[in-house]
Amino acid sequence: MSSVPSDLRYAKSHEWLKPAGDGTATVGITDYAQNSLGDITYVQLPKVGATLTAGQVYGVVESVKAASDLYSPVAGTVVEVNSALDSAPETVNGSPYEGGWMIKLKLADPAAVSALLDSVAYGKLIG
Repeated sequence: MSSVPSDLRYAKSHEWLKPAGDGTATVGITDYAQNSLGDITYVQLPKVGATLTAGQVYGVVESVKAASDLYSPVAGTVVEVNSALDSAPETVNGSPYEGGWMIKLKLADPAAVSALLDSVAYGKLIG
């Protein structure tokens, strides 16, 4: 069974978002997503300063099984990327909610976070 932390918000495309309370949020892929992909071999992330809209592709994660687009759960500007994933993409498999985070965003509209799924709704989505 996949881990679904209750302090995060979720997109139907299997990204998680953790608001920081200062108008920023950390984004990554869920335990369910990394498990479905299998062993992750490469992560392509955007440049700091990139402006994203909700639902926009911001990168790619490749695994031994497939390549999959990464979607921004909300609109915002990239303020940090997890450059550690360049040399250790497998971190996403072992720690999708901690060390395997992808990007940090300055939220365009912090209220948009409430439109994402909570842990109960996401748990139902992945069944």
